[in-house]
Amino acid sequence: MGQIRVISRSATPFVDRQEAGRLLADSMSHLMGTHAVVLGIPRGGMAVAAELARRLRAELEIVLSRKLRAPGQPELAMGAVSEDGHVLLNEDVVEALDIKPDTIERERTFQLSEIERRGRLFRGTRKRVPIRGRIVIVTDDGVATGATFKSALDACRHENPSRLIAALPVAPEGAIEDIAAAADELICLRVPPSFNAVGQFYVRFEQLEDEDVIKLLQLATP
Repeated sequence: MGQIRVISRSATPFVDRQEAGRLLADSMSHLMGTHAVVLGIPRGGMAVAAELARRLRAELEIVLSRKLRAPGQPELAMGAVSEDGHVLLNEDVVEALDIKPDTIERERTFQLSEIERRGRLFRGTRKRVPIRGRIVIVTDDGVATGATFKSALDACRHENPSRLIAALPVAPEGAIEDIAAAADELICLRVPPSFNAVGQFYVRFEQLEDEDVIKLLQLATP
């Protein structure tokens, strides 16, 4: 398990995702100038990632990982799939709902097609930023279960970064250790005593559109 650094147990909301990115950068200022790569999970995580990358003078890239929806309960994650097709299952959910392998495979195929579509949309003709041998920081605007986030970390690990860091504005206590197990280090600004949804920890939590993500990536392109 990676090192866990929890900055506070506060439930005070962030003003917006930009503030969350700025505060994360403040807690990781020692990484400035290390040629790091910041990977954001779309859509909301890209606003945090863009601010974090800007302040650390790091490269910005998108990481595409999708939740695998439990049958009949689309908000419940039975797992997640990463851009390289790797599946990370929530075994407790799979067992409790008796989900069959063919059901998982159908959902995996569907979500992979969505990942491929998003990759073409967001990157266009731009090549993906290489991460092998580099310090990689994966971020989002927060996590609830952490399934998608863990899948993103797992995908990055396969590309052999020199160090893999999970950086989160907010997360529930129960997700911290699971996420840290997939990273070399986890930094979380706030682990509140009560957690219902990520949005409760932001004053402004507007929906980002695909066009917003594309713009963030274009602005960050050298």
